[in-house]
Amino acid sequence: MSVRRVGHGPELVWVHGLGESSTSFDPVVARLPGYTHILPDLPGYGRSAWPSHPVGLDATADVLARWLAERSPAVVIGHSMGGVLAMLVAERTPVRAIVDIEGNISRGDCNFSSQALGWTDAAAGLAALRAQVYADGVTQHALRGYHAALCFASPTGFQRDATDLVALSSDDRLAPRLAALRAPMLYIAGVPDGICARSRELLDQHHVRWIGIEPAGHWVYLDQLERFVAEVGAFVAAAW
Repeated sequence: MSVRRVGHGPELVWVHGLGESSTSFDPVVARLPGYTHILPDLPGYGRSAWPSHPVGLDATADVLARWLAERSPAVVIGHSMGGVLAMLVAERTPVRAIVDIEGNISRGDCNFSSQALGWTDAAAGLAALRAQVYADGVTQHALRGYHAALCFASPTGFQRDATDLVALSSDDRLAPRLAALRAPMLYIAGVPDGICARSRELLDQHHVRWIGIEPAGHWVYLDQLERFVAEVGAFVAAAW
């Protein structure tokens, strides 16, 4: 697993989403001085090698948890699939706090992951998805970066992670699992175009602390960078 480290100070670990890489967080990291930003590329994404046999989200969470257990407890910040992984890690090993950015809560949040379920050829399926994202990126700025990241993603790894992500999102159990975490936790949603209304209802139903930043979509930290940095900065400062 390729890992970058930027800055000096308490550690913030950033976990990227499905098909992405750690570079998606670079605009945020540049505006949060005073921390050591640890930026892994998960196996099969970004600078990391493509595994010959993708292992799925539970095994990836095991790897991250073992890696984090070797250091002082850090704040773990995850976007989309990375938010789900942050939760899985916090269930396995002590962390100082969690920030879950647009992590899946219900089946309605599986916009890209659900498309991978029916692929009979992962390479062809991912190529078609890249083409779709490229076309949509003409009018949606955040998708331009997503298209670039998808060019480095393992097709079989993407499909395996997507399948796990849909399965985890399909029984409405993610919100109560977030609520049960012992570490301080903040969920950040893009409103109105991020997680679906059902997911926001589930967060409220299970008393999960969350804020909505608007107007924003799934890449809330790109759509509303300054507001996002202010919210995350205040939360992580209180964690130490």
